[in-house]
Amino acid sequence: MAEHHHHDHDHEHEHHHAQPESRIEEALKKYNLDITDEEVKEAVKKLIAEKVHENDTPEVKKFLMGSVELTTLKTTDSETSVMAFTEKVNQFEEAYPTLPHVATICVYPKFAKVVSETLEVEGVEVACVSGSFPSSQSLIEVKTIETQLAIKDGATEIDIVMPVGSFLEGDYETVVDEIQQQKEACGEHDMKVILETGCLKTAKNIKIASILSMYAGADYIKTSTGKLEPAATPEAAYVMCQAIKEYYDQTGIHIGFKPAGGLNTVMDALIYYTIVKEVLGEKWLTNKYLRLGTSRLANLLLSEVIGEEVKFF
Repeated sequence: MAEHHHHDHDHEHEHHHAQPESRIEEALKKYNLDITDEEVKEAVKKLIAEKVHENDTPEVKKFLMGSVELTTLKTTDSETSVMAFTEKVNQFEEAYPTLPHVATICVYPKFAKVVSETLEVEGVEVACVSGSFPSSQSLIEVKTIETQLAIKDGATEIDIVMPVGSFLEGDYETVVDEIQQQKEACGEHDMKVILETGCLKTAKNIKIASILSMYAGADYIKTSTGKLEPAATPEAAYVMCQAIKEYYDQTGIHIGFKPAGGLNTVMDALIYYTIVKEVLGEKWLTNKYLRLGTSRLANLLLSEVIGEEVKFF
């Protein structure tokens, strides 16, 4: 199977042209695609009932705060509002020096510059949604240019949406090719591929989309844009984490996971943490390999950690 190598560009280049269908089919054969929605549902139900409570601790909540991708993706965002949003992250460092800062600030590409110029906290990434987010329905040339411009303006990570229409039509070649071209536009920067799991409907589709995305160069796979319902679900997360584990077993490549959309409560976050812990193990429980895409969760986690209701962000 063609492995992707993040930092070996000569090697990577060999795989950057549309793969013949058979290559992709061959790659998929190495994975367990014989999964049903029913068995996934049962496994998740069992896991939540038996395991979540043991992770309901101040330490885990503190860790999760450090995994948050603090996100603003509103039609009303402006230079002024995004600057104020970024300042909050700067002020957090002073207000709560003993707590971990967020992992990332996630914005539209046109705000990469204002975030990177305003941000003072070491170790916070600047993520931009790119490639005609959230629909992914533009020409590939437009998608790659948007990514290059975001990086030029200071984005350190890029979140793109898999071409869902092509995927549902069974055109896996286009899916792989488009993701590869966008990864090439990212260069050394990490790229997250959003599967928009709510549109994929079945566990099997989610598994295939996960594998294709990783095969094509994703550094992370992400559940949803948060712009469509249903967004992230524990079932989708479970299947994606299984795909990450199988991919790691096949290739030794360590892919990150990001649930996003619909993370409304601390319990939601604990459920995703538990799924990652049980399916992938400790190695994934760092704020590099587990990210939570959310705008509202940071305040809720902070409130629980310090024991009173706070609206900081």
